[in-house]
Amino acid sequence: MRTNYVLIDYESVQVKSLELLQQPHFKVRVFLGPNNTKLPAELAVAIQRFGDRADYIQLDTPGQNALDFHVAYYLGRLVVDEPDAFFHIISRDKGFDPLIKHLKSKCIFAARSETIEGMPCFSPPKIVPPPSPKLEPVKAPPSKAKKAVNESDVNLVIADLVGRKAARPRTIKTLLNTIRAKLGKQAIEDIDGIYQELRRRGFVKEAGTKVAYALPKTAQSS
Repeated sequence: MRTNYVLIDYESVQVKSLELLQQPHFKVRVFLGPNNTKLPAELAVAIQRFGDRADYIQLDTPGQNALDFHVAYYLGRLVVDEPDAFFHIISRDKGFDPLIKHLKSKCIFAARSETIEGMPCFSPPKIVPPPSPKLEPVKAPPSKAKKAVNESDVNLVIADLVGRKAARPRTIKTLLNTIRAKLGKQAIEDIDGIYQELRRRGFVKEAGTKVAYALPKTAQSS
């Protein structure tokens, strides 16, 4: 089991329990400022129970960031002695973060946590959702080949419409029925194919549900 050193900045975080650090791979260093002369009895007893796995580092002289420098100094010594250990700084002081980042860049395991409970080894593992199944692109159904229009049928319809003159159908629906009656065809695609061909050639033009004509003066021969 990898050794875990827990360096507690007691000026920043007044921990009261070391219950989570009972396993033998945890070693504790408690850094006390000049004003930290009294510790909770529970914490003092807990540290004594750790034996040589725990120690105090007491500062005698106050100074700006003095305790932080002490933490950094002892951390550096521990890294040299046990480079494969994991080093935890317990502090609310974010000034340690650049040091942590530098240690990580040197492939040294290190982290800052604001509480012992917040240490990475006690944090619940992040649940990574399973990757979404890869969806196959939706393929459009194969289009049906357009049925060829019989040229003779087209000419028959044109001739019929030319001969009707003023009696030509005025709506799309009536024109489709007229084509059906003329050709005797029942398949909708056949009737619609003739109608679309008349539109394509410009003989029939839609205006809403109605139609207008631009037919030749005489019927085409088949």
